Amino acid sequence: TWHLKKIPQIVRERTFSLDSPKFEAKTQLELNSVCGIECQRKLPAPSPSDLKKLLSYETVFENGTRTLTEVSVLGAALEPAGNTTAPRPSRKKRQIYGTDSRFSIYDRRFMTNFPFNTAVKVSTGCSGILVSPRHVLTAAHCLHDGKDYVKGSKRLRVGLMKTKSRGNGRKRKGTSDGVPSFQWTRVKSTHIPKGWFKGVSGDIALDYDYAVLELKRPHKRKYMELGISPTIKMMPGSMIHFSGFDNDRSGQLVYRFCSISDESNDLFYQYCDAEPGSTGSGIYLRLKEPNKKKWKRKIIAVYSGHQWVDINGEQQDYNVAVRITPLKYAQICFWIHGNDENCTQG
Repeated sequence: TWHLKKIPQIVRERTFSLDSPKFEAKTQLELNSVCGIECQRKLPAPSPSDLKKLLSYETVFENGTRTLTEVSVLGAALEPAGNTTAPRPSRKKRQIYGTDSRFSIYDRRFMTNFPFNTAVKVSTGCSGILVSPRHVLTAAHCLHDGKDYVKGSKRLRVGLMKTKSRGNGRKRKGTSDGVPSFQWTRVKSTHIPKGWFKGVSGDIALDYDYAVLELKRPHKRKYMELGISPTIKMMPGSMIHFSGFDNDRSGQLVYRFCSISDESNDLFYQYCDAEPGSTGSGIYLRLKEPNKKKWKRKIIAVYSGHQWVDINGEQQDYNVAVRITPLKYAQICFWIHGNDENCTQG
């Protein structure tokens, strides 16, 4: 069941202009992180002054101008991740673990319907997910390398799936050979938390690898709501799902599901088969609505991608997702609505 949680309050204190970014960074679809699972578990809980720095955010507009908004956080309660699973043995260093368990979605009836139609392509080479009629959730590193905005993010676009038929456009009854093409929409503005920037955190902080894009014009598709990420033991079979546009399957929407293997307060570690291009995808669960028989899918994490970490002097790899904690729910919801009145219950 989706458990209701009281959400902290994000309060905008002041907004001021910054110099325009250079937009010269290279897009990195695979990141190196120094902080693995053991390291994450030892991190101290951020203080109120830390949260103020980490959750303040930059906004970049389509004309290249940039602002910094400072916020304060009211009512934040940091919860431990709970018991975590036993460590796994080392595996081969690759992003497809054993048998490739990804599914390419070819049937246009699935492709253009919920939940698959919520997946979008970001013009810098990543994926994202529709979270409102005007907003897309994706990974921060798809837009910013920790020091500067990536090339191409100044004229950022989002591709929403549509289907075209092969050949002359006619389609025989009963066939399902729709090939996805994209209806591209310009991005009006982007929001990235300061916790992602190296100047604030000292290093790239995967905990803050998320961003929200505001589209120039609204779409008329069904989108997916945000949810608070439960702990592993509160998930049916610890199972997560996500769809994106993996680079090795060009032009295809790729869906996968798998179990989460481990967690920290802010991250999930899992071995869902994925390749670059699917980073930024929204990870979702299907749980029951409280006091109802109805089931509902909600986004509970953002797929950050394949990470190399040093553990006891040995390199190991994980596929990592950033959990939507009550704090992150409050921030993303605030970006979407422009106030916190619609963000009091997650």
